[in-house]
Amino acid sequence: MSESFYTDKHAVKLAFDRAAGSYDAAAVLQREVADRMAERLDYIKLVPGRILDAGSGTGYASPMLRARYPEAQLVELDLAPAMLALSRDKGSGRGVRKWLNLFERHKPFHVCGDIERLPLADESVDLVWSNLTLQWCNTPDAALAECHRVLRPGGLLMFSTLGPDTLKELRAAFEGVDRHSHVNRFIDMHDVGDALGRAGLTTPVMDMELITMTYPDARSVMRDLKAIGAHNVTEGRPEGMMGKRAWRKVVEQYERFRHAGELPCTYEVVYGHAWKPENRANVRLPDGSQVVEFRRRPGT
Repeated sequence: MSESFYTDKHAVKLAFDRAAGSYDAAAVLQREVADRMAERLDYIKLVPGRILDAGSGTGYASPMLRARYPEAQLVELDLAPAMLALSRDKGSGRGVRKWLNLFERHKPFHVCGDIERLPLADESVDLVWSNLTLQWCNTPDAALAECHRVLRPGGLLMFSTLGPDTLKELRAAFEGVDRHSHVNRFIDMHDVGDALGRAGLTTPVMDMELITMTYPDARSVMRDLKAIGAHNVTEGRPEGMMGKRAWRKVVEQYERFRHAGELPCTYEVVYGHAWKPENRANVRLPDGSQVVEFRRRPGT
């Protein structure tokens, strides 16, 4: 894999820690994708006893998951301590609600950790939910292997991530500016599907859709990415501020995409789910292969 795909994990942690205060106001895409993921649970028969929200951020998915599975224990895990602190503060509430939470049986646990090295016991959860987190892993294999490890037999992994067409306009705008990497790159859906099989997860189903957000100018795009901690964290990124001349070139090249008075910012959102088999002997087909189903949404 090209070095441009590799992220600086320490930089990822710092970026999300620093973005915690501005995250909720800017995380429109993250909330929308979480809502669409939740709709997919309508078609899945599962009664989890424990749920892991891997990459929980400020806890947006927590109320949805707790309402859907009121008897389940929820574990929120994130790499950034500041994100977890905000989630904990939101969940604790004030006044009467704060006192009621002291007696709540299934109050979420908050764990600071890395999805590639989960601090959970083997076969300890029934559902791993992960919204827009896998893309921050350099390769999905370690994270998916960890999800397989902590899932109980018959457990489900449900996730979303970003594909290679994400930020394609911004990437084109930086083309030829210098030799540095300026925009994060993301792994193809089919590569993620292959990684699910290598991790031992079965009957995977994946689909993709393009979501386009619009902005008045290039600076607003960059400001939004920074507000959600999603600015450039690739290895080989430039140090320091970009020069005025280089920035003018970026703006000029981004302007080629302007439509109806707005600049588009495209996200290729990949959705997937897969199961940990009840019988581990059935992880693969007799010839050693595994079937992976891909679906592309109409119109994408």
